[in-house]
Amino acid sequence: MGKEIYKELVQGCYVTIPTMVSDPDLELNIPAIKEHVRFQIQGGMKTGNALLLAGGAAGGFSTMTFDERIEVASAVVEEANGRIPIIMGAQTTSTRELIQLSKSAEKIGAQFIQISPPFYFNHTEEDFYEYVAAAAEASDVGIILYNTHWTSANISMELVDKLIEIPNMAGLKWSVPNRSNFILERIIENFKDRINVIDNANVFISTHQSGSRAIEIHQANYWPEWAHDFWNLLENAEYEEAQRQINKVIRPFYILWEEMERYTSGDGYLDKLCLECIGFSSSRERPPTRDVREKFREKTRQMLIESGVPNVIQK
Repeated sequence: MGKEIYKELVQGCYVTIPTMVSDPDLELNIPAIKEHVRFQIQGGMKTGNALLLAGGAAGGFSTMTFDERIEVASAVVEEANGRIPIIMGAQTTSTRELIQLSKSAEKIGAQFIQISPPFYFNHTEEDFYEYVAAAAEASDVGIILYNTHWTSANISMELVDKLIEIPNMAGLKWSVPNRSNFILERIIENFKDRINVIDNANVFISTHQSGSRAIEIHQANYWPEWAHDFWNLLENAEYEEAQRQINKVIRPFYILWEEMERYTSGDGYLDKLCLECIGFSSSRERPPTRDVREKFREKTRQMLIESGVPNVIQK
């Protein structure tokens, strides 16, 4: 795939789907994962308005084995069956493992991998450039570069400029440590003609006005119809209504998530609980994230009702 095809595919709702496991053994629940993919597609998610990320942070990659990561991504690719682009999470601390993840993504038919700077050690920018280049040389899958500044060094504007010259660099998924200097908008404005940028900072109106082409949106996991309608509001420059929808649907989700973060840490647990509250086969996250369901189920159910989410189960 070339840069123009990447631009056609990397747009709309960037949906970080959770990885379902079974209770109580916490083994992978592949049928439930496939059910969720069908739910996304039946809800209108498709090529041109969405992408699905399998085995990202909200997909619990940090608690899965290498083989489990491939199994999950393979199941998502199989169920999607070409109807929506699939990204396989490829975060790791090892260049050797990253090469194997890149090769595996190509083998199973994923269109993209998502790469972040290696965590734990604060590697130099040249370390990271060689790390990404190794993944790019290992296969022809597109690369989504994810700026996870909270676990590793922030990626500089200068390094971005160099990295996006790699032929299979397909997108920038961007968050920033400090909003005061508008660095996210500057990233978009500087590079939007060369690569699509995904807003991972929940400032969707500002970044869309600057030229971002996708948004990471957790709410799509349990209400895909609303999510692609929200994207259409942005595309049609209906920003006043988009702000109303942010206040109604997005903000309450993050207010509840902030409360839950004082109880446990991780990602994906609120997405899973929202799915459970609309009747889906769901599960807890694997430890060390604690089980949030009993403590937060009713608060989650009420949040969904007040946001207008359909098919919320009765108490």
